[in-house]
Amino acid sequence: MSELAVWAPQGALTFETATSSLDQARAVRPTCVDLTGVSEADSAALALLVALAREQAGHDRRLSIKAMPEGMAALADLYGVADLFDISASDE
Repeated sequence: MSELAVWAPQGALTFETATSSLDQARAVRPTCVDLTGVSEADSAALALLVALAREQAGHDRRLSIKAMPEGMAALADLYGVADLFDISASDE
């Protein structure tokens, strides 16, 4: 049984912060990403989550996402990557 490792970024998760944010996330090796504290997100944030999901898939695990912003969820559906994640609401 694997342990839950949560990465909870704060503030903007955008093109400008994506590289450093990915480095921070990889240091945690998250099985869950809590986006509750994210104030701004763009397509680079989604790309970051896809990269983390693929890394988890390499270990036969799925990446859980808590509190994915509606706009990001819409992009994930549009790009056909929403199925890579287990998405939950912020109050679960």
